[in-house]
Amino acid sequence: MAATLPMIAGALALGIPAAHAADTPGRDTLAGTKPAWATAKADKGATSDSSQVSARVYLAGRNASGLAAYAKSVSDPSSALYGKYLSAAQVQQRFGATTAQVTAVKSWLKSAGLKVTGTTQHYVTVTGDVSAVEKAFSTSLHNYSKGSKTYRAPSKTASAPDSLNGAVLTVTGLDNAPHKANHDDALPGPTTVFKNSGPFSSYYGSNTASTLPSAYGQKIPYAIEGYTGKQLRAAYGAGKYTGKGVRVAITDAYASPTIAFDAATYAKNHGDAKYSTSQLKQVLPAQYTQTEACDASGWYGEETLDVEAVHAVAPDAGITYVGSASCMDDDLLDSLSKVVDNHLADIVSNSWGDIEANQTPDLAAAYDQVFQLGAVEGIGFYFSSGDNGDEVANTGTKQVDTPANSAWVTAVGGTSLAVGKGDKYLWETGWGTEKAALSTDGKSWTSFPGAFTSGAGGGTSKTVAEPFYQKGVVPDALAKANSATGNRVVPDISAIADPNTGFKVGQTQTYPDGSVQYSEYRIGGTSLASPVIAAVQALAQEARGGKAIGFANPSIYSKYGTKVYHDVTDNPTGSGLAVARVDFANAFDASQGLLTSVRSLGKDSSLSAVKGYDDVTGVGTPTGGYVESYKSQQSHQKH
Repeated sequence: MAATLPMIAGALALGIPAAHAADTPGRDTLAGTKPAWATAKADKGATSDSSQVSARVYLAGRNASGLAAYAKSVSDPSSALYGKYLSAAQVQQRFGATTAQVTAVKSWLKSAGLKVTGTTQHYVTVTGDVSAVEKAFSTSLHNYSKGSKTYRAPSKTASAPDSLNGAVLTVTGLDNAPHKANHDDALPGPTTVFKNSGPFSSYYGSNTASTLPSAYGQKIPYAIEGYTGKQLRAAYGAGKYTGKGVRVAITDAYASPTIAFDAATYAKNHGDAKYSTSQLKQVLPAQYTQTEACDASGWYGEETLDVEAVHAVAPDAGITYVGSASCMDDDLLDSLSKVVDNHLADIVSNSWGDIEANQTPDLAAAYDQVFQLGAVEGIGFYFSSGDNGDEVANTGTKQVDTPANSAWVTAVGGTSLAVGKGDKYLWETGWGTEKAALSTDGKSWTSFPGAFTSGAGGGTSKTVAEPFYQKGVVPDALAKANSATGNRVVPDISAIADPNTGFKVGQTQTYPDGSVQYSEYRIGGTSLASPVIAAVQALAQEARGGKAIGFANPSIYSKYGTKVYHDVTDNPTGSGLAVARVDFANAFDASQGLLTSVRSLGKDSSLSAVKGYDDVTGVGTPTGGYVESYKSQQSHQKH
């Protein structure tokens, strides 16, 4: 099965309509609707006929392969169609499902005994019992063991009548394993208060831990208290650009009730521009669901980080926060679609995801369709690449994260960033942390350099085919790690992520005495890298006269190997790098003691940041020339 997956996924990635099924005459198979975990060995027998199923039938639209082709051309700087974006209305008119297609799909579903519960321009929702689902999709539903639990899934690939002429893209919901995303910050969500203890460095190396043991043969600096916008703007070459006239959207689950106050207070405290009226907008669902399963308040810190990071780097950019009703894929897909259908922004930052093994091809197809529709409108999606390196420590299997693995998004990896005195960029390493505690006698670090704790997500996809823009840049050793034909490698570009060289955020939190107060703390994760790159793209869009960059990967890779990127490696100074960090044992105050540790930099699981493209930092991080390089691309627009 594994060997055929890249081909299926490759076909999906190009939006090729469902293949004609020889074994079921008169039917079109919906590739990828049987999940990989639904094996004969795991089969526990047929699902009871009376069980209720809720599913989404995604519409392929009137020209699925045309959509993929247009999305590619309009995003490729070497194409004559580059930058010739369509409006949301034009996209719907040219690629959306026709009324006749929707009617035909609904009557097929009803005739099988399913109840149509809703219709959007992207999908039809249905409910019904197992026998009606089996009749409609010409499959049988069985129960399968997956880990310690049992879930329902189709025992063979679902299909639709070929009389529908490929009107159906895919169906989701036939399997009921949870499809949920996690936010990618490298600290627990501060539902209850989180604070950092000192001592700190205000810039990299400003405060040496002279009383603590050496590491790598030298005294090491204390961790950064938290970089602010001024330092990040200097590091990534913002120059005079502020993101004026550009709007960035952010999607996460739920919404922080204190975001407007927190963002305004933080900006005031750190010399960022004051928010103008309607600069920060929220688009929220009518109601929220799954608040316990998703730990809703844990997402508040994610939204706070994303909003404050974008504003710190692009202080004049508009920000529209689009909250999802839950952390489940269906709801997150709806949020992304809302951005595309209403063209809420040209740049969309997303700091959430899941492991590739939990992504099923039916959902991948639904996500890719949204990303392609966005590309055609000139909207680019940025996803954090994850915070667990190669995922082995976390899942036991080497894998990448999703949706960052989609060929139609920009996957953002992470670095440890050293900004020195006078906001001078010193160097970056790939983000990967090994941690060792201070010995009881205070004279050494226990089993130095210690265990891996977290690092930038990256590696080679097992399901997504190698995209055209990576060919000739990504080394074969990475691209062909899982198949001879080549696969998508993550990430594409990177920025600051290491919490030990992290960013300071301000948020209203619950204190141990039950009071609610605003406070500030340092945070990291590729959750930080994604909004930072989104903000840099807002600066770049301003530099090219406001013309949308759209899906940026073809453009990002076309600049590979030039001076617009810092080529990040794990060893920029020639010797081992580490910082000393002191934390409150209770994460709030010194009443229960302090924990002192050494954090080594540039130690990402089995992944390495090396010279050239790598699977920790992609092509590298933006230099002073990056934003300016988009200025010269203005001339290409005058066809």
